Amino acid sequence: MRFATVSIYLCQSSEIDLNYTDRSSIFAGMTNTADTRQLILDTAATLFHTQSYSDVGVATICKEAGVSKGSFFHFFPNKQDLGVAVLEQFRENINVTLVATAFSTQYPPLERIQRFVDELYCFQKSQVEKHGHLPGCPFGNIVMERATQDEVLRAKADGCIRSITNHLRTAVADAVQSGDLPPVDEAATADAMFSYLEGIQLMAKSRNDAEIIKTLGTAVTLIQVPIKEQ
Repeated sequence: MRFATVSIYLCQSSEIDLNYTDRSSIFAGMTNTADTRQLILDTAATLFHTQSYSDVGVATICKEAGVSKGSFFHFFPNKQDLGVAVLEQFRENINVTLVATAFSTQYPPLERIQRFVDELYCFQKSQVEKHGHLPGCPFGNIVMERATQDEVLRAKADGCIRSITNHLRTAVADAVQSGDLPPVDEAATADAMFSYLEGIQLMAKSRNDAEIIKTLGTAVTLIQVPIKEQ
């Protein structure tokens, strides 16, 4: 697979290179191939993220991708299957871009978490500049839209969220081990941190202002959930 190189500036540190196409965002397609299935997947990822899953139909996806409905249904039996594939692509792309950069063990544990906030801020800000609005978290968007109506998509989004939260949990555990944090409930603290980040992204989306992520994100490393007494 071939990747285009794009530069992103961290809010607190130096320029870094992330590999992904300029098709829409790091959350959308990461390929330059002409593969029809990937083209449909990339197009849907962009539309779902910048608009919404519910409002984008198969006909719109096919029109934007320049493919027939026959081609669509050859690869995806229905829109739900496409939605699952899009969420998985989001997860994979985030892991090799935002997560890989922010959670590198070359950085102290709490700095990893703050770098992740920086990455979220820079990405959402770039999307405002490109699309005119802040799209928010792709997993959170699906949960808000479909969790009460589609168990398959809810479960897939939850799995993707847990995947990211695991990186936060490792950083929290390392911070406890190094003495940067006191003993805490590591799993609950990681969940609380992720929940906080989802909340500030939602607020930023409601106000169409990425600066909220930058301002409020500095508090994330202060979150601690105490260990329950037995």
